[in-house]
Amino acid sequence: MTAPASTYPRSVEQLLPDARNLATRLGELPSRNRLMRELRIGAPKAEEVRDALIAEHVRELAESAPAEPAPDPWDLAEPTRFEPGFSSADDDVNRDLGPHRVEPVSAPPATMSTPVETRVSEPTNPTPAGSEPATTSEAIVQVGVDGHPGTAAESKPRRQLVVWPVILLALPAFVAIWSGWVGLGGLAGFGVVHPLPGIWDDFSINSAITLPIGVETYGAYASYVWLSGRASVQLLTFAKWSAIASLLIGALGQVAYHLLVAAGVTSAPWQITTAVACLPVAVFGMGAGLAHLVREDGKR
Repeated sequence: MTAPASTYPRSVEQLLPDARNLATRLGELPSRNRLMRELRIGAPKAEEVRDALIAEHVRELAESAPAEPAPDPWDLAEPTRFEPGFSSADDDVNRDLGPHRVEPVSAPPATMSTPVETRVSEPTNPTPAGSEPATTSEAIVQVGVDGHPGTAAESKPRRQLVVWPVILLALPAFVAIWSGWVGLGGLAGFGVVHPLPGIWDDFSINSAITLPIGVETYGAYASYVWLSGRASVQLLTFAKWSAIASLLIGALGQVAYHLLVAAGVTSAPWQITTAVACLPVAVFGMGAGLAHLVREDGKR
């Protein structure tokens, strides 16, 4: 009798061997979605596994790269320039030092036992006649973050897009959708009920409001999960198609209500009544499935 499989999620170290085999089979670094699908893991864990594969690849390249040979000291040596007026004893210090020159100072004749005193003259940068010396601010060219001269060194903070105009767009749509579903529910047999008989006889509620609340709320939340992209492939697929189905059902419900009202129908046909009566049960089932997938995806 074998032990049951562990319900605990696998760590990145346990997933790396399978990820390496997948990369070897594909011949390239697998994408995050491919890792999620093949290893059956969530998006955060797939990102960690992919980063670990990239780090291993970089480390292997660094280890396999040949070491650069040390430079030859003679290649770094500077040529010696002899100038007239210097004795052979000063040849050791009379090197080409660029703008610096080594000049002898009045001293006793140099011998092997007498050190030679030297003085290094600083280079001068004369300013042309009739011009003013350049200041530091004029000499420095400011380079911005994009690498173009003259641009600001620091970019302005990026402003986030506002979302409050969506409220103005949603208010008239909410009124139309609410009235359409409530009206269609009235035509399909939904109406005032007493949900607490014997407990609170005076309490009543119109059951037609369950249609806009259930169908449209589920469609909005499923669309949010789908468009967020922060979930496993299974959850994103379920959220995508259920959101599209919910929006299509909502649109068909609005069309059916307006057609019935325009035709003067006071009672919906049995086909529409049957479909509308099944909507609360369908929304309950899709909501329970979506909640289960979201919870399981959060454990990975």
